[in-house]
Amino acid sequence: MNKEQQLLRKKSPIQIKNKKASFEYFFIEKLTAGIVLTGTEIKSIRLGKASLVDTYCTIVNGEMWVKGMNISTYFYGSYNNHVAKRDRKLLLTKREIRKLQSATKQTGYTIVPTLLFIDDHGRAKLDIALCKGKKQYDKRQTLKEKEDRREMDRAMKV
Repeated sequence: MNKEQQLLRKKSPIQIKNKKASFEYFFIEKLTAGIVLTGTEIKSIRLGKASLVDTYCTIVNGEMWVKGMNISTYFYGSYNNHVAKRDRKLLLTKREIRKLQSATKQTGYTIVPTLLFIDDHGRAKLDIALCKGKKQYDKRQTLKEKEDRREMDRAMKV
Protein backbone atom coordinates (compact mmCIF):
# COMPACT_ATOMS: atom_id res chain seq x y z
CA MET A 1 0.00 0.00 0.00
CA ASN A 2 1.57 3.28 -1.06
CA LYS A 3 1.32 6.68 0.60
CA GLU A 4 -1.24 7.95 -1.91
CA GLN A 5 -3.65 5.15 -1.02
CA GLN A 6 -3.16 5.76 2.71
CA LEU A 7 -3.86 9.47 2.19
CA LEU A 8 -7.12 8.68 0.36
CA ARG A 9 -8.26 6.52 3.27
CA LYS A 10 -7.53 9.29 5.74
CA LYS A 11 -9.49 11.81 3.65
CA SER A 12 -12.50 9.51 3.40
CA PRO A 13 -15.48 10.89 5.36
CA ILE A 14 -16.61 7.36 6.26
CA GLN A 15 -14.17 5.01 7.95
CA ILE A 16 -15.70 2.04 9.70
CA LYS A 17 -12.96 0.06 11.45
CA ASN A 18 -12.75 -3.42 12.88
CA LYS A 19 -10.77 -2.56 16.02
CA LYS A 20 -11.13 -6.03 17.48
CA ALA A 21 -9.28 -7.58 14.53
CA SER A 22 -5.95 -5.92 15.34
CA PHE A 23 -6.20 -7.23 18.90
CA GLU A 24 -7.14 -10.79 17.88
CA TYR A 25 -4.84 -11.28 14.86
CA PHE A 26 -1.42 -10.57 13.38
CA PHE A 27 -1.86 -9.01 9.91
CA ILE A 28 0.27 -10.82 7.33
CA GLU A 29 -0.89 -9.13 4.11
CA LYS A 30 -3.44 -6.39 3.36
CA LEU A 31 -5.55 -5.95 0.22
CA THR A 32 -8.27 -3.55 -0.88
CA ALA A 33 -11.40 -5.03 -2.43
CA GLY A 34 -14.49 -3.55 -4.01
CA ILE A 35 -17.82 -4.66 -2.59
CA VAL A 36 -21.07 -5.41 -4.42
CA LEU A 37 -23.91 -3.42 -2.82
CA THR A 38 -27.50 -2.47 -3.55
CA GLY A 39 -28.76 1.12 -3.62
CA THR A 40 -30.00 1.31 -0.06
CA GLU A 41 -26.84 -0.36 1.30
CA ILE A 42 -24.51 2.31 -0.07
CA LYS A 43 -26.81 5.01 1.30
CA SER A 44 -26.63 3.45 4.76
CA ILE A 45 -22.83 3.22 4.56
CA ARG A 46 -22.61 6.90 3.60
CA LEU A 47 -24.59 7.63 6.79
CA GLY A 48 -22.07 5.53 8.76
CA LYS A 49 -24.59 2.80 9.64
CA ALA A 50 -22.39 -0.28 9.21
CA SER A 51 -20.44 -2.57 11.50
CA LEU A 52 -17.53 -4.96 10.92
CA VAL A 53 -17.78 -6.72 14.29
CA ASP A 54 -17.55 -10.53 13.95
CA THR A 55 -17.08 -10.44 10.17
CA TYR A 56 -14.93 -12.79 8.15
CA CYS A 57 -14.31 -13.65 4.51
CA THR A 58 -14.71 -16.97 2.76
CA ILE A 59 -13.93 -18.20 -0.73
CA VAL A 60 -16.74 -20.13 -2.42
CA ASN A 61 -16.47 -21.33 -6.04
CA GLY A 62 -13.58 -18.98 -6.78
CA GLU A 63 -15.42 -15.91 -5.40
CA MET A 64 -14.67 -14.02 -2.20
CA TRP A 65 -17.63 -13.34 0.13
CA VAL A 66 -17.82 -11.31 3.33
CA LYS A 67 -20.06 -12.86 5.98
CA GLY A 68 -21.55 -11.33 9.11
CA MET A 69 -21.21 -7.71 7.98
CA ASN A 70 -24.06 -5.61 9.34
CA ILE A 71 -25.31 -2.70 7.23
CA SER A 72 -28.39 -1.23 8.91
CA THR A 73 -31.53 -0.83 6.86
CA TYR A 74 -31.89 2.58 5.24
CA PHE A 75 -34.39 4.73 7.15
CA TYR A 76 -35.91 6.27 4.02
CA GLY A 77 -35.94 2.96 2.12
CA SER A 78 -39.27 1.58 0.95
CA TYR A 79 -40.42 -1.96 0.20
CA ASN A 80 -37.12 -2.71 -1.60
CA ASN A 81 -34.91 -2.12 1.45
CA HIS A 82 -32.01 -4.57 1.92
CA VAL A 83 -31.45 -7.34 4.47
CA ALA A 84 -29.04 -6.11 7.16
CA LYS A 85 -26.77 -9.19 7.52
CA ARG A 86 -26.65 -10.78 4.09
CA ASP A 87 -23.48 -12.18 2.49
CA ARG A 88 -21.83 -9.68 0.15
CA LYS A 89 -19.50 -10.41 -2.74
CA LEU A 90 -16.02 -8.87 -2.82
CA LEU A 91 -14.34 -7.85 -6.05
CA LEU A 92 -10.78 -9.15 -6.35
CA THR A 93 -8.71 -10.51 -9.22
CA LYS A 94 -8.50 -14.28 -9.72
CA ARG A 95 -4.80 -14.20 -8.90
CA GLU A 96 -5.45 -12.49 -5.55
CA ILE A 97 -8.24 -14.94 -4.70
CA ARG A 98 -6.08 -17.96 -5.55
CA LYS A 99 -3.22 -16.59 -3.46
CA LEU A 100 -5.50 -16.02 -0.47
CA GLN A 101 -7.16 -19.40 -0.88
CA SER A 102 -3.83 -21.23 -0.79
CA ALA A 103 -2.74 -19.22 2.27
CA THR A 104 -5.93 -19.95 4.23
CA LYS A 105 -5.52 -23.71 3.74
CA GLN A 106 -2.71 -23.52 6.31
CA THR A 107 -3.92 -23.91 9.88
CA GLY A 108 -4.34 -20.73 11.90
CA TYR A 109 -4.80 -18.38 8.94
CA THR A 110 -7.99 -16.51 8.08
CA ILE A 111 -9.17 -13.48 6.12
CA VAL A 112 -10.68 -10.61 8.11
CA PRO A 113 -12.10 -7.23 7.00
CA THR A 114 -10.29 -4.38 8.73
CA LEU A 115 -11.70 -1.14 7.27
CA LEU A 116 -14.75 -0.07 5.25
CA PHE A 117 -14.38 3.30 3.52
CA ILE A 118 -15.64 5.39 0.61
CA ASP A 119 -13.01 6.13 -2.06
CA ASP A 120 -12.63 9.39 -3.99
CA HIS A 121 -15.04 8.15 -6.70
CA GLY A 122 -17.81 7.51 -4.15
CA ARG A 123 -17.49 3.71 -4.18
CA ALA A 124 -17.40 1.57 -1.06
CA LYS A 125 -14.14 -0.31 -0.57
CA LEU A 126 -13.18 -2.89 2.02
CA ASP A 127 -9.65 -3.44 3.30
CA ILE A 128 -9.11 -7.10 4.07
CA ALA A 129 -6.15 -8.77 5.70
CA LEU A 130 -4.71 -12.25 5.69
CA CYS A 131 -4.31 -12.92 9.41
CA LYS A 132 -2.83 -15.38 11.84
CA GLY A 133 -4.49 -15.71 15.25
CA LYS A 134 -2.73 -14.41 18.35
CA LYS A 135 -2.15 -16.51 21.43
CA GLN A 136 -3.21 -15.28 24.88
CA TYR A 137 0.31 -14.09 25.77
CA ASP A 138 0.50 -12.13 22.49
CA LYS A 139 -2.72 -10.32 23.42
CA ARG A 140 -1.29 -9.44 26.84
CA GLN A 141 1.85 -8.09 25.16
CA THR A 142 -0.31 -5.95 22.83
CA LEU A 143 -2.22 -4.50 25.79
CA LYS A 144 1.05 -3.76 27.61
CA GLU A 145 2.51 -1.95 24.58
CA LYS A 146 -0.69 0.06 24.17
CA GLU A 147 -0.61 1.13 27.82
CA ASP A 148 3.09 2.04 27.59
CA ARG A 149 2.41 4.25 24.55
CA ARG A 150 -0.44 5.92 26.42
CA GLU A 151 1.80 6.64 29.44
CA MET A 152 4.52 8.07 27.19
CA ASP A 153 1.98 10.36 25.51
CA ARG A 154 0.80 11.57 28.91
CA ALA A 155 4.39 12.26 29.98
CA MET A 156 5.04 14.23 26.78
CA LYS A 157 1.98 16.45 27.35
CA VAL A 158 3.02 17.37 30.90
